[in-house]
Formats: sequence, structure tokens, C-alpha cells
Amino acid sequence: MTARPSPFVSTEWLAGKLGAPDLVVLDASYYLPTQNRDPEAEYRATHIPGALRFDINAVADQATTLPHMLPTADEFAAAVGAMGIAETDTIVVYDGLGLFSAPRVWWTFRLFGARTVYVLEGGFPRWTAEGRPVEAGVASRPPKTFTVTPPPDAVADVARVQKTIAEKSAQVVDARAADRFTGAAPEPRAGLPSGHIPGSLNVPHAALVQDGVLKSPDELRAAFQAGGVDLDKPVLTTCGSGVSAAVLWIALHTLGRDPVALYDGSWTEWAGRGDLPIATGAT
Repeated sequence: MTARPSPFVSTEWLAGKLGAPDLVVLDASYYLPTQNRDPEAEYRATHIPGALRFDINAVADQATTLPHMLPTADEFAAAVGAMGIAETDTIVVYDGLGLFSAPRVWWTFRLFGARTVYVLEGGFPRWTAEGRPVEAGVASRPPKTFTVTPPPDAVADVARVQKTIAEKSAQVVDARAADRFTGAAPEPRAGLPSGHIPGSLNVPHAALVQDGVLKSPDELRAAFQAGGVDLDKPVLTTCGSGVSAAVLWIALHTLGRDPVALYDGSWTEWAGRGDLPIATGAT
């Protein structure tokens, strides 16, 4: 197993690059409904100088009731181009929890062909703890053209997840907290039952992160092993709504084991349909 070059950049590195014309900094903060935080208001109050607000609910498929599903390639290109982002820019993504929603945006930009995308190590909490500069208001950039590369087959739908489980062609790994996976705790979305996709495994994303930073490779391997994951076999990631599944992705990427796909609709789609099986308990 060969480790990859880090997908993270340090706060020191970013501080030295601020203002560079080909650098785009994105505040990709997103919070679960139960966290009662407003990422838009928090961005307007304080953010890294020059950072644009990237709202995963706005740059999304607006034709579905599922939350922050991926837009089409053309929709993505139009949205980020209007924000002033080109696929050749160096893009640094951060969030307000340290490491939660930023990997989802990192994954999305890479999916659509951005060449150089990083996540800020420690996110906004580390940036502010170090006393680095911030600003208020709304930053903007002149529009650019984002040229999309046709995305790889790395986005799973229900049918692909069902086929994967039936054929055991990959391990379906769920990033939600253990008590939601087992059905012992409610989902943060009202009316959605807890439990898990039958045959899936559980590696809570919180087990991969400490103080807003991805754990060491050895600790990551141990966390996946504890969840019953064989790192020598393919993995398909899932979670509540496709956000923390990308934390699993960036962890596996760091270990040189990129997943084969991410289930975009995740548990919100699976459990919300009403016609798909739901398992409870640890397995």
C-alpha cells in the first residue's frame, strides 16, 4: 500500500499564497440540521481573506428533493465559472468544523476535472486559532471558463449499490456515527429512520479525524480495520447525504486506496424511499 502525496496544505502555506491570481480559496462549510449553525451567515461575518462561499446546496442538482446531489457537468462548469474559478486554478477548500464538508467539495472539483485541489489542514478553526487574518462581507472574482473533463464512473446510484452488495464486488462503507448505523439513535433529518444498508460496514468519519485534522496513516488503517474493511479490496463509500462519505474518500486516497465510487444519495435516499431494506444492529 503506497501513500499518496498529501491532499492537504498547511495554514502557513496558504497564508504565504494569499492574493496569488491563480489561487482560489473556498469556504465550503456545511452543518447537519441538528447543529443549528448558519454557514452563510458565519461566512459573511468572518472568513479567510478573498475566500469565496461555496454552498453545496446551491451548486447542486435542483431537480431533486434530495439534498446537495451533484449537478451535471455543464451545470457545475457554469456555476463555478461564474464564481471566477477555472480548472487550472489552485483551489484550497476549508470548512468551519476543521474536516467535515471540505472533502466533499475537494472530491467534486476533482471529479469534474480541476487539476490542483487541496483541503486546508485544520480548516477555519486552526486558521483562527493561529490568529491569522480574516475579513467580513462577500468576496468575488471576475468570471472565468471552467472546462470540464468528463467525470469517471465514480458516482453510485441505488442500482449500483444494490448490484455491489449482491455481487460483493466492493465493500460498502458507511461514514455515519455508529449509533445511527445500528439504529440506536435518530437521524438528524426528521422522519428518516436510522439503520443501515444491509451488508454495509461502518467506519464513522469521526474515527478518522482528531481536532479537525485527518489522523496518521497508521491510525487510519486501524480505524478501517476496526470497521471490518479490507484495504486490499475495493470500497464504495456512503453516509447520510454524501458529505462525510468524502471524508472516507480522502482518508483512503491518503492511503493510496481511492474508492471505486461514492453513493451520492446515501442514506437520505435509501431510507427515504420506503421500498428498500433497512438493517439494524452492528451488522
